[in-house]
Amino acid sequence: MFSKDIYVSRRQQLQGTVKSGILLFPGNGNVGMNCRDNWFHFRQDSTFLYYTGINQPDLYFLIDIDNDKEILFGNDLTPEDMVWVGAADPLQVFADKAGIQEVRPLKELASYLKTASGKGQKVHYLPPYRAQTTVEISEMLDIPTQEVANQKSVDFIKAVVAQRSYKSDIELSEITKAVDITADMHIHAIKNVKVGRTEKEIAAELEAIASSKGSSISFPIILTKDGQYLHNHATSAVLNEGDLVLVDCGAETLMNYAGDMTRTMPAGERFTDLQKEVYNIVLDAHESSIAALKPGVLFKDVHELAASRLVEGLKGMGLMKGNTEDAVQAGAHTLFFQCGLGHMMGMDVHDMENLGEEYVGYTETLKKNPAFGFRSLRLGRALEERFVITVEPGLYFNPFLIDKWKAEGKYTDFVNYDAVEKFKTFGGIRVEEDLLITKDGSQILGKPVAKTVADVEELKNS
Repeated sequence: MFSKDIYVSRRQQLQGTVKSGILLFPGNGNVGMNCRDNWFHFRQDSTFLYYTGINQPDLYFLIDIDNDKEILFGNDLTPEDMVWVGAADPLQVFADKAGIQEVRPLKELASYLKTASGKGQKVHYLPPYRAQTTVEISEMLDIPTQEVANQKSVDFIKAVVAQRSYKSDIELSEITKAVDITADMHIHAIKNVKVGRTEKEIAAELEAIASSKGSSISFPIILTKDGQYLHNHATSAVLNEGDLVLVDCGAETLMNYAGDMTRTMPAGERFTDLQKEVYNIVLDAHESSIAALKPGVLFKDVHELAASRLVEGLKGMGLMKGNTEDAVQAGAHTLFFQCGLGHMMGMDVHDMENLGEEYVGYTETLKKNPAFGFRSLRLGRALEERFVITVEPGLYFNPFLIDKWKAEGKYTDFVNYDAVEKFKTFGGIRVEEDLLITKDGSQILGKPVAKTVADVEELKNS
């Protein structure tokens, strides 16, 4: 946990923004993986952690703004519980560390909320992302389960986003620690991706690095020679000479802050000439995007800049044609770049994603473009100092998408499908780094990891 003063200050700021009612924070519980008592890895809700720092399961916390009360609801472990999970401090110990004065049994929460609602107090809650939480809120607040998501508190969401979007120095220290561990994972990957090994072998080694230096991975590792599929996780596939291997992974610290980086490398000792050419197009888009980052710039515009650089490169290879700006506005580039350029990062690798992209990445006046490719852009709003974001352009030659759009005659003014046909077995390339938006520009976080063709090959063969 951070110091008590940090959590107290965060909660005071939150109360000052929302002003009235009850703020309800459901903590996460243990969830059975394939039977009730065989649990998935426990991960506390990030907003619960942000305001309390308490990383224990089966808790609720509330702030009763109108009556100036903060209460942690939960049950101390019994000696019988400790047979299975070991010794645990009473909840009052955790509450004291968070500056929370009152602890009550979990069974009292429903009656407290019912009494408050009966007095006309509004109960604010964030959109739940676990089914069990939805059911519990439904029962405690007497809301049909299908209406729980619709009755979320927009005021609460906006207040949380207004705090969590700006990373404090102590948070930046944690994020940098996560990115440093992530860098170690990628350095290991570049050195150990070799012909004859399997994707799963290498992914297991990367997860071990994260577990030994942090608390866990920040998301399931993407490690694949089929990088044309954006979220393809490691399989038992054997790496062969000529394969391109895309590795997208990140570590999470013990304080639950995330790192997220991507590198693409050859399975053999060297990139082929064709792989180098495509890789350098992606790297140019990556570096051009980073150079454009600064407060006040719309990230949507940086995304379109990256798309333009990719189109220019593909035109140079004969895969695209026509006016670059027209191609991007039409969406022709999405045949090769189907996702967004990046996202906010913090305690969640896609920070605050469950709160709604319309609140985290967009504004009342700037709405997300619903078109294919653009709708995957999680962040479009103007950048501000102390945002932490990712930049991750890529080129992906998905044979199914190529076949479909070619048959439909889609974007024929901009795409040379005959030339693209030869790339249906190429794969995909992505380069990703994590950045802090500074007063005048941006700063790449964490220790450096090879990203030019020459540097990747040198590290790989060192």
